[in-house]
Amino acid sequence: MIIPPGPLKVLVATQPVDFRKGIVGLASLVQRELRLDPFSDMLFIFRARRADRIKLLVWDGTGLVLVTKRLHDEKFRWPRPGDGVMKLSAAQASALVEGLDWSRVHVPRSQTRSTRSRPRA
Repeated sequence: MIIPPGPLKVLVATQPVDFRKGIVGLASLVQRELRLDPFSDMLFIFRARRADRIKLLVWDGTGLVLVTKRLHDEKFRWPRPGDGVMKLSAAQASALVEGLDWSRVHVPRSQTRSTRSRPRA
């Protein structure tokens, strides 16, 4: 798959979408319903009602790229349906696209404090 360089945020639309939609329809859905910019550094993942189909929409810097995947014998492990979007790490998204259980992928915590100990007086 074509992935743009640099950091990429991954968002999963938790509600199934009409899989007859193409690039224009999904980009419009991102703008109208999710209130996000489809021409940003984000990868949008959409699911069909049938759990064996997935669509990925990403801006690669020159145009929108739409990737469709259908699993042959398996089903994708989807987050529970809800309103809006759910953030995933790049590793979780990779597992989801491969048909693996993305929820078992460890996401490292970012440290906000220095790990050095302070000198005592």
